[in-house]
Amino acid sequence: MSINDKMRKAPELLSPAGNFEKMRAALLYGADAVYLAGTRFGMRSAADNFTDGELLDAVKYVHERGKKIYLTMNTMPHGYEYADMRAFLERIKDYGIDAMIVADLGVLAAIREIIPNMEIHISTQASIVSPEAARAYAALGAKRLVLARELTLEEIKVIREGIPSDVELEAFIHGSMCVSYSGRCMLSYNLTGRDANRGACTQPCRWVYTVTEEKRPDTPFPIEQNELGTFVMSSKDMCTIEHVPELMEAGIDSFKIEGRMKSAYYTAVVTNAYRMAIDAYMRDGENYVYDPSLMRELESVSHREYCTGYYFDDPIKNAQLSGLNGYIREKAYFATAIDGGEIKRPEALEYENENGRLYPFIQRNKVSVGERAELISPNKIGKAFKVTELYSEDGAPIESAPHPAMKFYVRVPFEVKVGDIMRGGE
Repeated sequence: MSINDKMRKAPELLSPAGNFEKMRAALLYGADAVYLAGTRFGMRSAADNFTDGELLDAVKYVHERGKKIYLTMNTMPHGYEYADMRAFLERIKDYGIDAMIVADLGVLAAIREIIPNMEIHISTQASIVSPEAARAYAALGAKRLVLARELTLEEIKVIREGIPSDVELEAFIHGSMCVSYSGRCMLSYNLTGRDANRGACTQPCRWVYTVTEEKRPDTPFPIEQNELGTFVMSSKDMCTIEHVPELMEAGIDSFKIEGRMKSAYYTAVVTNAYRMAIDAYMRDGENYVYDPSLMRELESVSHREYCTGYYFDDPIKNAQLSGLNGYIREKAYFATAIDGGEIKRPEALEYENENGRLYPFIQRNKVSVGERAELISPNKIGKAFKVTELYSEDGAPIESAPHPAMKFYVRVPFEVKVGDIMRGGE
């Protein structure tokens, strides 16, 4: 490794927050910061996102926990959208947001005018691939640069060496990739009228394509060899859990997880895995040993085939295209542990015995007596147990918890804390 153990600095772990529930999960499971959007001007318009009032509440929630919150303003708005955007900036200028992520120079100029002290992060949508581009954005006042995902690790090192030390570098370490250069794509707009560069991508690159001959329109031909169809544009997902030391040694200041459209379970598990890997490398240094159980955790969430992005591969030589149609589904997200004050406490129940203790949960998907389950906790991998007893909120024994958001009790043979997640086991 190139950096002395004493000089090593832990990178910020930055997690997605598609809504308040996902934000809470990210922070509980180890994120140092979260990124999110208002109802407009962010690149994931289909996420739940945050109203003005929710955004103010989110800032307070994040800051109370000593973490940071970044607002995505990284669409490429058209001229007629600027009046609404400027009005939005005026409404939130005193919220205390830590930084704004931007891609468009017009948006940057508007933020500089309305919120002059706002910290600026340049989005991956700006496609920064060279020290020259990095220095140009830094000269405009950018504090952080979110690098293009098409860079190799060696190219990132060159950029790090070619810019001032006080300019931070952020890079994606996990999640979906785009077949188009850093997400700059017109395919969605062309096929559906929804502009990817303004946050409304329909992901037509994930669709199954075939070729038809003019006189035989009812006889489509697959373009490639896969019997399920052809996936000429659908990228694999990035997963770099086995390469945390190399990423840290490259000089990346912030490790970014993609996934504002994914579940709170996804946010918790992925954040948790990278938190444990980062902390282990900070603790063990040259004696660090990769823990393969972390990959098992990441295999439990919804994802496409995994790859290491382009950090170790030239995108010209290896486009990292998926050969599967759709996602590899995540394990069932059964429930989340809640505070005892959020649920009735029937006196007749035997809360503790030789088989464990009854803990209150809120349901996310149906769970039944007899199922295998695992408990996920911050800084811990899944711990297996069998669901032997379930009780309703009123204390009645039940065979299953089938209703969305219902509160119930389950006996667990080890300690459970608020925010722990119960998922399907093996």
